[in-house]
Amino acid sequence: MKFQLDLGSLVSQIKIRHWWISVLLWIALVAPAQAAVILRVAIERGVNQVKVGSSTTGIVKDSTGRTLGQLPAMSAFYAQAVPGGVALDKWQSGLFWIEPTGKGFVYIGDRWYRGRTLVVPTENGLTAVNWVDDQEYLYSVLGGEMSASWPVEALKAQAIAARTYALYEREKQRNNPVYDLGNTPDRWQIYKGVISESPATYKAVDETAGQVLTYKNKIILSVFHACSGGHTENVEDVWGNSLPYLRAVQDYDQNISECNWVKTFSPSEISSKFPEVGSVTAMVPETFSPFRSVKVLKIIGNKGTKVLQGEQVRTALKLKSTRFSVSKAADGSFVLQGLGFGHGLGMSQWGAYNLARQGVNHLQILGHYYKGVALTPIQAK
Repeated sequence: MKFQLDLGSLVSQIKIRHWWISVLLWIALVAPAQAAVILRVAIERGVNQVKVGSSTTGIVKDSTGRTLGQLPAMSAFYAQAVPGGVALDKWQSGLFWIEPTGKGFVYIGDRWYRGRTLVVPTENGLTAVNWVDDQEYLYSVLGGEMSASWPVEALKAQAIAARTYALYEREKQRNNPVYDLGNTPDRWQIYKGVISESPATYKAVDETAGQVLTYKNKIILSVFHACSGGHTENVEDVWGNSLPYLRAVQDYDQNISECNWVKTFSPSEISSKFPEVGSVTAMVPETFSPFRSVKVLKIIGNKGTKVLQGEQVRTALKLKSTRFSVSKAADGSFVLQGLGFGHGLGMSQWGAYNLARQGVNHLQILGHYYKGVALTPIQAK
């Protein structure tokens, strides 16, 4: 069954109605192509259908690599889950590849991406995976994780950290038959496709091409966060496991407004999150890290107590960080006043920004936030 849409109307929804063609041409001409490591990035996971397309004529192939036909340029089609596989336009197969001709881009969901698309059935529906080389992936990730207007040394530090993280995840997922990474910041890195690329991201990624961080010849888990509020954390105080390179260090982000936050919860809001405790009477930070982040938070109610530990403190309550104090307002609500944004491990992005502004280079920034690591070149095989 055919579901065809005009991609021009789709891209207009993301405010590029009049100049999307020039954007695509500009990206194709400006960004250099390099051979690199291929990453499999899941863009849509477990959906019943997904929009796919190509900016140039798209070649459609099945699981054997056999060419089934072509999708016309600048048109979107719905790939749908069907018994035994996937339906796309007039074809049905166990899975589909969509490969743009020339220097085209693929369309997945509501965004343009480099590389090619794999649409494959998974346990809960369809998964659409963008196969893209690491350099082109990082052109986008860098613009998603940092502002392109930031100092180039901060951008270069972020490029190396992001490349290292992506390849660490690729190795970790080597037995995953479908993907290496996702595209959401809750678990992976921010990946929005070509819309977040710019000349500044090309420069930072290209000037650090093939460089990763290692510890004893192994790629590290190079996590990063927006800001820590003055001091990063030791990994065991957040995730429980110890890693020699994720050690607490002084940070340089105290002047950043988004690192200061206040969040208020009514007792009923807390009770709705943890109904097993009943009516909430107290929230008690019980254990702290050496740098005053909450390691254990007790939520006490008339029916029981809920204990949150480590990263769970932040994620269960959707807080910016775990470095906070709790007070009770006159109306009975709980007021949390905090510092930092993120898990507080590894590189602080706002810290990197401030260090770069002070003349610190990207290698010094990385050496400050990741202890005992080496800068190592990778070779694509």
